Amino acid sequence: MTIKEFKEKLNNVFDDNLHTKQWHNYVDYAIISLIIISTLEVFVSTFPGAEQRFGGLLKFIDIFTTIVFTIEVTLRIWNADMLDDKYKGFWGRVRYCFSFYGLIDILSTYPFYVSFVFPLPYTALKVLRVARLFRVFRYMHSFRLLSAAIRSKRSELWVSLQFLGIVTFILSFILYFVEHAVQPEVYTNGWDSVVWAFLQYVGDPGGFADYPPITVAGQVIAVLVGVLGIAIFAVPAGLIGSGFTEVMEDEAKTEKLKENARRINEFFLVKSVKRSGIFWPAKNLSLGDLKLDLGMGEDDILKAVTFSPTIRLKNLAAAVLEGPKNDMPVVTQFHVNNNYGCHIERGSSVTIVNALGYGDNGLSYFDWHIAQLGGFNYVANENFSRTIGDEDNRYNFYTVEKGVNENVDFRQFISDIVSNRDENDWIVVVAGEQVVKNITDFHFEFGGEKGQTSFDFPECITHDKQKLKQLFNDFSQTMEALQLKTDAHQVQPVINKANVTRYIQARTKANVLLITVSYKLMVFDKTVYDAIINFADVLNRHLETRKPVGLHKEEYQERPVENDYWKKLYGLVEE
Repeated sequence: MTIKEFKEKLNNVFDDNLHTKQWHNYVDYAIISLIIISTLEVFVSTFPGAEQRFGGLLKFIDIFTTIVFTIEVTLRIWNADMLDDKYKGFWGRVRYCFSFYGLIDILSTYPFYVSFVFPLPYTALKVLRVARLFRVFRYMHSFRLLSAAIRSKRSELWVSLQFLGIVTFILSFILYFVEHAVQPEVYTNGWDSVVWAFLQYVGDPGGFADYPPITVAGQVIAVLVGVLGIAIFAVPAGLIGSGFTEVMEDEAKTEKLKENARRINEFFLVKSVKRSGIFWPAKNLSLGDLKLDLGMGEDDILKAVTFSPTIRLKNLAAAVLEGPKNDMPVVTQFHVNNNYGCHIERGSSVTIVNALGYGDNGLSYFDWHIAQLGGFNYVANENFSRTIGDEDNRYNFYTVEKGVNENVDFRQFISDIVSNRDENDWIVVVAGEQVVKNITDFHFEFGGEKGQTSFDFPECITHDKQKLKQLFNDFSQTMEALQLKTDAHQVQPVINKANVTRYIQARTKANVLLITVSYKLMVFDKTVYDAIINFADVLNRHLETRKPVGLHKEEYQERPVENDYWKKLYGLVEE
């Protein structure tokens, strides 16, 4: 297990969600139990004679819980970058330590060790241990709702408190001027009147400002302060109540979106097809099918698609080459497990790269199943595109334009492709292409000019030219049996310098190859299933050197909706 995989599992353990069915919920309950036991230990120690009768047990509980919490808190700090990118690096960890929960974690744990070096007051240590009870808030759904309500209304709260505070200051200064004349020994300066006014809001519990005004004007001001005292609690309470209602409504909407997204993801598995003796999840679902079969309105479908990270809306009209292009909106499904899209390392000598998952019709489905059946590594960009609506994600990973290499997710995308690859490995970029048109279905590109028929020329980006030639010949013959045509450098122009294939080739010793596939095949042709199987088989037989040769069809032997592998893949069951 890599460090990254370990941190991902650790992040699941520390997800603070008690409503899942994951095994690591036991860790959450254990932490809550220890917090309660630790608090009870402090509580029991306050009784006379408790130290004498139960001193050994209480000390054991104190030391044991502190050690456990130290390990837990240290792991949380180390793993903070998995919560949010802002916690990455040393200063990111420092920022996490000063967050609400981070500060509570540290103050309730580490002072125990500081006391060995610097003497700390006994009372302070006990108070900090009781403060551990605040850590329970991270597991309380109601507290999260209240926090969200306050955050949603923080601007209004701040404005109202500013207004009330300024008015109180004005009234307190007026109070000073009218009362100082008759009670100079009581209202000696403006501070006395300010203290009096603000302490009225909390009832002056300590009697620190027990000097009421005696003038008529002062008493009027006192009444006004009393009214403000109601407002200073009523206004924020009303705002927070309103925010709480809105948060509850938003949560209900989110739950509905989540359920609709789950139903759509599941329906892809329900609408599976059997081709070539194995079961395949559906490629696309039309809006009409979703409306009829799931009883969902178009607005609900669109919102669910926007909400879910594993489904998106596509228009198949973009894949039509000739004739009228009537809109054909469909929902497609794909797998994501990181910021840019998907990375699955299977220990293969072959890596399938999908740089255009967001933009190319049918490509994510095509590439995913090639990698799955062949047992290949898979790296796919699913979240970035030059035509995407989100400006922050408006990067073209296929054509490496100026500035894209400064994007942290693009750099991770390239790193996942080239890391740990040697001269015996193959990186195969598979893309969709309209330019292929009806001339060919597959187009091999490895650096030659248009019309280049040789496999041995100086500009070839694939260094094992003999294996490349064998691969191409076998691939062509295999696809020809399906009445699918293959060419090399006959249709497309030379791979330009900005193409991601050349970008990858400049950063690895591995063989690099670009294969473009016609949209017609990927989107509209039922032969696509046989094409995927044969595509994976040819690459597996010729290029696989790290693993036993052979296709991996075990996940395709039963209907996807009955298979935990596919359900876990799209978040339908907990891992």
